[in-house]
Amino acid sequence: MMSSISTSRSASHGTPLLLIASMGCAMTVLDTNVVGIVLPGIARDLNASFADIEWVISAYVLCFAALLLPAGSLADRYGRKRVFLLGIALFAAASLACSVVRSATLLYIARSAQGVGAAFLLAPALAIIGHAFHHEHERTRAWAVWGGIMGLTMVLSPLIGGLISAWLGWRWAFAINVPICGLLATGVVRIVDESRDPTTRALDLPGIALFAAAMFSLTWALILGPEHGWFSAAVALRACAGVVLFALFVWMERRRAHPMLDLALFRSLPFVGAIVAMFAYASSAQVMASLLPLFLQNAHGETALSAGVGMLPFALAMLLLPQLGRKLAERMDSRQILTLGLAVVACGNLAMTLAARSTDHVWLMVAMALLGSGGGLLNGETQKAIMGTVPRERAGMASGISTTSRFTGILLGFSGLGAVLAEGVRSTLTARMAQTHLPFIHGFAERVMAGDFARAFALYPPASFDALVDVARSSYGEGFAHAFYAAASVAAVSAAIVFLSMRRKTGQSG
Repeated sequence: MMSSISTSRSASHGTPLLLIASMGCAMTVLDTNVVGIVLPGIARDLNASFADIEWVISAYVLCFAALLLPAGSLADRYGRKRVFLLGIALFAAASLACSVVRSATLLYIARSAQGVGAAFLLAPALAIIGHAFHHEHERTRAWAVWGGIMGLTMVLSPLIGGLISAWLGWRWAFAINVPICGLLATGVVRIVDESRDPTTRALDLPGIALFAAAMFSLTWALILGPEHGWFSAAVALRACAGVVLFALFVWMERRRAHPMLDLALFRSLPFVGAIVAMFAYASSAQVMASLLPLFLQNAHGETALSAGVGMLPFALAMLLLPQLGRKLAERMDSRQILTLGLAVVACGNLAMTLAARSTDHVWLMVAMALLGSGGGLLNGETQKAIMGTVPRERAGMASGISTTSRFTGILLGFSGLGAVLAEGVRSTLTARMAQTHLPFIHGFAERVMAGDFARAFALYPPASFDALVDVARSSYGEGFAHAFYAAASVAAVSAAIVFLSMRRKTGQSG
């Protein structure tokens, strides 16, 4: 009786409730993409290494990905409104901490807490929408509005990041979240009614801990690799620990009555193909929202504001192409659309490989639009494809796996492509410095890799400035060419896997 009253009240709030819940989701996207724009400023102000910069993104995404499933379970058990408010409070407090820290280490510790808050923002917000809009027509409209808000956020966030960096400084990229969270919490208190799921399952605490530890170890290995060497003891130890922890996670999940991850779903090849498509989309297209600002600022020498404007071809394509995907769905099945989307992402990354070695801005804009177009096709289809390959009664678990695979793809994509980038910059820098006959001073490569060119160039006489600028920019461009090529390879291989594994009729399992 209480649940039906709550549902009736929530539904009566209609559009205001939908906007509040969608804004909670949009906060997580806004923060990720705005921070991508201000990373070079963070590196300069905190004298951070490239590894530190990677952790600023990775620590956030790691905690976000690891805690999405438990956050959803806790929201269902203890109340979605209550957990939503907790997430808002955590996110605001962590954002404030990020805005006042004085070292890179403290920043990525605060970013970890922000990732926890983001998980407790997103999961209950999605549950609130699903609970309030349960009729087919209402649900379709609600998710269309939600998708539009998320897409618009993706377009605006690079511009917002550029304006914040140019006018206020990078600390305001975090501080601005605090008043927004205050307004959001006020709306939640006034408009959102409490709701719970009376049939919630027990939390899989061992599974959560093992999954998070495995992802942390693998991420740590990828970030350490370029600096310490891929065959060093430090990297090998963390990589092996990640593999062992992941194997323990799989072993544990097979034996639990209510696992965090139901491995039986992976017996369906179409489901595996759809998960591969989601992972590849996240790791070779969506991750570019964080990497492209680094490319535009460090390889092309653009300001943060110019980089935000320069991101528009990518962001607009990501926003508009899902509309084309809906039209294509009238003539093509999910397997064909996913394969096409991944093939376009592969071509877009190959085009970016050429753009990274060129100074042609028109080609760069075309390449970014092509990459965003592939991402837009996938963004509109990946979730739908995953939900279409499982029975309806498994939809909740499948949705959790889908979201986790998306953020795991972003995490491993950012750290993995970052490792390729760092290796490419370091090797190219060494070769080109030798050609200029300038001495290779200790610390120069590390500062160039972090994008802190001012401190890097200060190690040399002023007369060397022009030569150093050319070497640093071209080395960064070559490093990104390697990273884009790696992303193209991931997308191309995944397209083949999707094409082969989803041959069976969608919805067939086991």
